[in-house]
Amino acid sequence: MSLATRVKLSAMMFLQYLMMPVWFLALGKYMVGLDGSGPWMFWTFNTMAFGTMASPVVCMFADKFLNSERMLLICNAVSGAALFAAAQTMHPGVLFTLLLIAMLFYMPTWSLTAAIAMSNSTTAAFPQIRVFGSMGWAAAAVFGLAAKYLFDTPNFEATPAIFLCGGSVSLAGAVLALFLPATPPRGRDKPLSVTDALGLRSLVLMRNPAFAIFTCLFFLSMIPFQWYNSWTVPYLSQKGFELGVSMMSWGQGAEICFMLLVPVILRKAGYKWAMVMGLAMLSLRYGAFFAGSSLAGWPGETCDMLGILLHGLIFGLLIVGAQMYVDEVAPADIRNQAQGFVMLVSGGLGVLASNFLFGRIVPLERADLQLFGRGYLVAFALALAITLMMAVLFRPGERRAQRQTP
Repeated sequence: MSLATRVKLSAMMFLQYLMMPVWFLALGKYMVGLDGSGPWMFWTFNTMAFGTMASPVVCMFADKFLNSERMLLICNAVSGAALFAAAQTMHPGVLFTLLLIAMLFYMPTWSLTAAIAMSNSTTAAFPQIRVFGSMGWAAAAVFGLAAKYLFDTPNFEATPAIFLCGGSVSLAGAVLALFLPATPPRGRDKPLSVTDALGLRSLVLMRNPAFAIFTCLFFLSMIPFQWYNSWTVPYLSQKGFELGVSMMSWGQGAEICFMLLVPVILRKAGYKWAMVMGLAMLSLRYGAFFAGSSLAGWPGETCDMLGILLHGLIFGLLIVGAQMYVDEVAPADIRNQAQGFVMLVSGGLGVLASNFLFGRIVPLERADLQLFGRGYLVAFALALAITLMMAVLFRPGERRAQRQTP
C-alpha cells in the first residue's frame, strides 16, 4: 500500500466519522427545545436504524454494479443536501423526513468505507486507518467549542447550525471520494437474484453456526451500546454540562489510543475474547454511569468521565473487532453485503430495539436523573448478560492467515 493510498483512506475515515456526531449526538437536546417534537422524537431517533436497514441494498450495488468509492460519493452528496435542508425547518415532521433521507444514504457508508479500506490495505493496517475515524468523531467537539468561544453561541447544540456543520462535512466527503482508489464490484460476473436485489445474499453465512451466534449476540449488544449515542448528551445536560458532545469527545480521544492496540489484542486473544472484553467494558461503563447519576459533585463527575473514557475500548474491541471478523469469514464477492447485513441486524434492528426499550424507561421529554439511573441499571444488567453469553456460546474457530492487499 502506497503512502498516498494510506493518506486517502485515512482522510476518508476522518471525514466519514466526523459528519455524523456533530448533529446526531446533539439531536436529543435539539428536539427537546423544538415545539411539538414529543410525538416525533421516537421516530427521529430511529432514523439511524432505518438508514442502517438500507445498508444491504446499497452495498449490493457496490458488490454488483458500481465501484464502492462512487457509491460513497453519491451517498455523501445526498446526505449532505438533506442536512442542509434540515437546518431550514422547525417543523418536527419535516425534520424527521429530511433526517430519514440523510440517514438512508449515510448509514451504508460505514459498511462502504470499511470495505474500501480493507480492499486496499492489509488486515493489520486496517485498524491504523480506522483510527482516523475515531479522530474524526472526536473532532466533532471543535464545532461546539468554536461556536461558544469564537461566535459567542454557548448553546450551539440546540441550534439548527448542527445540521449545517454536518452537511458541510458530508459534501467534503463526497469530493474526497473522487480521489479514492478504485474499488470495483467483485460480484459483477455473477447472475442477479431476488436475494441480491435485496442485498441479502450474505444470509448464506448464517449457515455457519458460529456466524449465526455472533450475529444474534451482536444484535443484542447494540441494545445497551446504542443508548450511549442517543441519550448521553441529554443526560449530561441534566448534570449541568452545556457542551455534551465536546465532553463525549474524550471517549473518542481514548479510542484513538486503544484502536492502535486492537491488532495486538486480536493477535493475542482472538476475535472471541476481544469482543468479550469489549462487552465487559460496556458493562463497566453503565455501572459507572449508574453511580454517576446517583452521586453529586466530583465523585459523580468522575464516574461519568470513566463511562465516557471507556468508549475507546468498547468501540475498538467490540465494533471494529466485529467488522474484522465479518471481513475474514465473508467470501470476497459478498464482502460489502456481509458488512451491510451485520449493520442491518445490529445498527438497524438493534438500534430500534434500544430506542424502543430505553424510550419507555427514560422518556426524554420528562427525564430526570432518577430515571436515567434506572435506565443505566437496566443497561448494565443487559451488557453483563450478553458478555457471559458471548464467552460461553461464541466459538469462531481458527483464524485464517492475514489477507494482503490485492
